[in-house]
Amino acid sequence: MQGYDHIIIGQGIAGSVLAMQLMEKNKKILVIDALSISSSSKVAAGIWNPVVFKRLTRSWMADEILPEMFSFYLKAEKKTKNKFLHVRNIAKQFTEEQEKSLWKKKSAGDMQHYLDETIYPDHPVTANDFALVLNSGNIDVTKFLQSVKAELLNKEMFLEELFNYHELKIFPEGIEYKNFKSASIIFCEGFNCTKNPFFNHISFKPAKGEVLTIKCEGLKTQQIINKGVFILPVGNDLYKVGATYEWDELGPSITEKAKQELTEKLDKVLKLPYSIINHEAGIRPSVIDRRPVIGTHPEHPALKVFNGMGTKGVMLAPYFAKHFIDFLEGKSHLNPEINVERFKQYFNP
Repeated sequence: MQGYDHIIIGQGIAGSVLAMQLMEKNKKILVIDALSISSSSKVAAGIWNPVVFKRLTRSWMADEILPEMFSFYLKAEKKTKNKFLHVRNIAKQFTEEQEKSLWKKKSAGDMQHYLDETIYPDHPVTANDFALVLNSGNIDVTKFLQSVKAELLNKEMFLEELFNYHELKIFPEGIEYKNFKSASIIFCEGFNCTKNPFFNHISFKPAKGEVLTIKCEGLKTQQIINKGVFILPVGNDLYKVGATYEWDELGPSITEKAKQELTEKLDKVLKLPYSIINHEAGIRPSVIDRRPVIGTHPEHPALKVFNGMGTKGVMLAPYFAKHFIDFLEGKSHLNPEINVERFKQYFNP
């Protein structure tokens, strides 16, 4: 029976970031994932934005989270010899004078690190006045996940199969699963954690999102355009356009309704000819209070969860993976805002 320090279930953004950080600590890990399972990570645009546009305030914990994010992805690029971190401005469009007034006030004050103070006239795509978000950009999620998987395969730390909860044996000192044993098992399953019999007391509020990939040879921008939809350059005149939010119908299939919603919003922004190359759907593992959910099972110390990163997965995961590992090593307590214990009242053994 092969022994590990940690078994990780799921190789989406959360599981991949955690795996890389554990490998950096020289931990022996095994990642189990079935690639046929629908994952929001595999279709995610990977945009990070440190600004809440509605109030022009910092995104939650942005000052602490961003340095860890940059440090992690730069090290991961060096480790894997791949490029997936792209720093780009978000071009925020204005439709009302009061929006510009608030932007000027905030950019001259406590948001100057994230908001460029210049208001530019007549964006070349939208013809709106606009301003730029600083310290924003995107991760090429597909390339990142592929790079991490290659590292795991190279170290014989990846098993491609659907995890079977019924084959998990739980002991006070650890777990056994098939021919493997481990001090802990960490569930990073995204939306599929809603079906996890050990953590089904967590109040998830998953949201289905659909995105299009378009080809537009005349667009020629490296900015992320934000106006009703995002338009994200991905290279070779290709752009991701998104995203929809659906809380009721969570099926894995793409829908004509979402395609129509996205194209209608896009046509209001983009006056250039384009063609739709791809249409994808994923389900975001959002939690009802919009905070990550991390920690230990109420009855079984060997069972852990690292999940609930929601729409900000690429931004949140590096910081909280480090925080989680410090907790696993006994160096710190978990932030109560993200600790799974906040859902303990809903646990029914």
